[in-house]
Amino acid sequence: MRYTISGKNIEITNALRDKIINKLSKLEKYFSPENEAQVTLSVQRKRHILEVTIPIRGSVLRAEEENENMYNAIDEVIDVLERQLLRHKKKLITKHRHSGAFKKEFISDITNEEDKKINIVRSKRFAIKPMDPIEACMEMDLLGHDFFVFMNGDTEEVNVVYKRKKGEFGLIEPEFM
Repeated sequence: MRYTISGKNIEITNALRDKIINKLSKLEKYFSPENEAQVTLSVQRKRHILEVTIPIRGSVLRAEEENENMYNAIDEVIDVLERQLLRHKKKLITKHRHSGAFKKEFISDITNEEDKKINIVRSKRFAIKPMDPIEACMEMDLLGHDFFVFMNGDTEEVNVVYKRKKGEFGLIEPEFM
């Protein structure tokens, strides 16, 4: 796996770089060598923030942790990525997705597990009206939901707004392949 390590308001020392690469190398057993891990370290008012993004064909593994100590943040991010990878490994490799980003041993481990059927127990239909993302965020707050599906009045595409950590909002826009 290749590593791209960058920093904002922090000097990346050899010790930090070595610790990151050493910890991330635990995940190399799951990925093929051409995968790239993008690591961003930043410091904001005594908060050390570490963000790791690993693009996978058709998906992205991403973890972000903040701590008073960058070395502790590294340990926490690796734990989050391992849990995320193991929790979603069946979802990442389905009949509809290409498995080229993972090693064959990891894939065979998945196929040997007992298959669980996905059972949709409820289906819901609702009318959507064109609105802008700000209006959709207000509507989501009024409903008390964590996400809201709406038609973007500017692009005439279906979008999703969602709540992020610390009360911020995110917007998901489709990108057709």
